[in-house]
Amino acid sequence: MINENYVSKTVASLPPSGIRKFFDLAANMEGVVSLGVGEPDFVTSWSVREAAIHSLEEGRTSYTANAGLLELRKEIAGYMEQAFNVSYQPEHQILVTVGASEGIDLALRSIINPGEEVLVVSPCFVSYAPLVTMAGGVPKIIHTTGGNQFKLTPAELEDAITPNTKAMIICSPNNPTGTQLNKEELIKITEIIKKNDLLVIADEIYAELAYDESFTSFASVGDMINRTILINGFSKSFAMTGWRLGFVCAPREILEAMLKLHQYTMMCAPTMAQYGALEALKHGWDDVEDMRSSYRQRRNYIVKSFNEIGLACHNPGGAFYAFPSIAKTGLSSQSFAEKLLLEERVAVVPGDVFGESGEGYIRCSYASSMAQLQEAVKRIARFMKNYQ
Repeated sequence: MINENYVSKTVASLPPSGIRKFFDLAANMEGVVSLGVGEPDFVTSWSVREAAIHSLEEGRTSYTANAGLLELRKEIAGYMEQAFNVSYQPEHQILVTVGASEGIDLALRSIINPGEEVLVVSPCFVSYAPLVTMAGGVPKIIHTTGGNQFKLTPAELEDAITPNTKAMIICSPNNPTGTQLNKEELIKITEIIKKNDLLVIADEIYAELAYDESFTSFASVGDMINRTILINGFSKSFAMTGWRLGFVCAPREILEAMLKLHQYTMMCAPTMAQYGALEALKHGWDDVEDMRSSYRQRRNYIVKSFNEIGLACHNPGGAFYAFPSIAKTGLSSQSFAEKLLLEERVAVVPGDVFGESGEGYIRCSYASSMAQLQEAVKRIARFMKNYQ
């Protein structure tokens, strides 16, 4: 048997992803309707798949530049300029990564010195705090509240900052709450960021999935482009989760540090995926609009349904998650999710896996067919009759 001391104490101290527990349970049960998976139910556009296939047929199977195909980086720069009014140099300020997840990891490891604090706005994606820890930093959680639709307030941010704070990581539209910060709210937050000389890691992977208000990028507010590490990618907006392709836009000095780590750990993102992404940015926008329209319809249905059956739920501005409160049942998030799965064969994710401020809520992905959503609502409504 391997000595337990062979495993890093830092890694050993990290909890496993709470999301996987319910996926694993559901995988061994028949007749489960899943609202748990955080990925589109659409297939990647045919033109994108065809472009990747064509790149293989052409024999483009070698490494690209470490930072990614220059043609792709130029296309990303054009997209960022046109969509969000932010200007990046493709040669020095854009890095193509193996998913947005690698981008977040590289960003944290590039800026953190041992013991420095990173503010993590919660509820949040499960990897943020562990990645801070693995980078040698100290995650400091900012707990947002359902009463404010889980929006970060200037007061919450100000109260969390200490002399040891280096940066903040935030996702808008948010996973798991779907909450989106508008331009006015961002301006108030960025004033505090600048006053305290902090960096922001802005996870904007759901930028194209905004439904009621136009999306505003952190980097586009004032001069925040100079202190924002912008994370984005192709997984959500172009239904390319399995392609594992993301990108980072950042000030040159930070991007160069991230590139060093990327060179040593990944070399480059998959070549055929990069050619697929190039096609997506050039010609994939009609499919993005079709998906966004479908998600908006599903969101409206599931939020209305949750409120009707007694699960109070705010209207999420983006992404594809609803985050209803289960407080009136008297059950914890974990207990609610377990009972719902065992009694009604509906898989959801307990809110507390996204941080303590998610306790009393569940995350429900509406990236499922309308028929599946309707069946899930019917089963949840039946379940709720026993807990009211």
